[in-house]
Amino acid sequence: MEALLKLEGVTMDFGGLRAVNNFNIEIRKGELVGLIGPNGAGKTTVFNMITGVYVPTAGRIYFDGEDITGKSTNYIISRGIARTFQNIRLFKELTVLDNVMTSFHYQLKSNIFKAVFRSPGYREEEKRMVEEARDLLSKLGLLEYEDFIAGGLPYGQQRRLEIARALATHPKLLLLDEPAAGMNPQETQDLMDFIRMIRDEFGLTIFLIEHDMKVVMGICERIRVLDHGISIAEGPPEAIQKNPKVIEAYLGEAEE
Repeated sequence: MEALLKLEGVTMDFGGLRAVNNFNIEIRKGELVGLIGPNGAGKTTVFNMITGVYVPTAGRIYFDGEDITGKSTNYIISRGIARTFQNIRLFKELTVLDNVMTSFHYQLKSNIFKAVFRSPGYREEEKRMVEEARDLLSKLGLLEYEDFIAGGLPYGQQRRLEIARALATHPKLLLLDEPAAGMNPQETQDLMDFIRMIRDEFGLTIFLIEHDMKVVMGICERIRVLDHGISIAEGPPEAIQKNPKVIEAYLGEAEE
């Protein structure tokens, strides 16, 4: 099967610092792949290159057969890549429903004139967006919170809402950057079940960064390990757990 996401020799330099060196990976449709490594290993830099935040110093990025290297973030979203962040990014003063609806803006066909004067065409689009947003919240177990202010939700539900906003863009590939950060053990277990569910329910391919080894080992089918910008291992969870280079990298971080 052809890779949905393919990175070839991707390198990122910041001045004299090489954050990621000659990174190669292929992720096939439907896979759930983890990217792990000590702090400063270059993991988020990889995500930033995939999503157009950074343009790689060298190498190419292909998505669904298209070279997206150097394309804008908005273009990459429109092609089917969505992302969440380690620090939850929500419009915390808006309702849960309105948060999801903000993700539909790129689909709007009405211009600003039609929106301001609430033309029949705009009202029809708005009605469709509300229905779609409520349907998505229902599938994700969040519909009962639709009128709640997002900032008042429990932490685990805020994380689900952030993922819901990403899913509203209809992605083929979902990038999750430390989704379990700040969660208690029960929230973490719920999140693991949630990630499995959305992968199956929405036919997603998922690439995630995570420090919580329970999450990584519990849900990822394949794991890539970065250390100082260099890939040091790849394989199924059971092999990664026993890999001497991986153990050394994490022990080194613990001793700092």
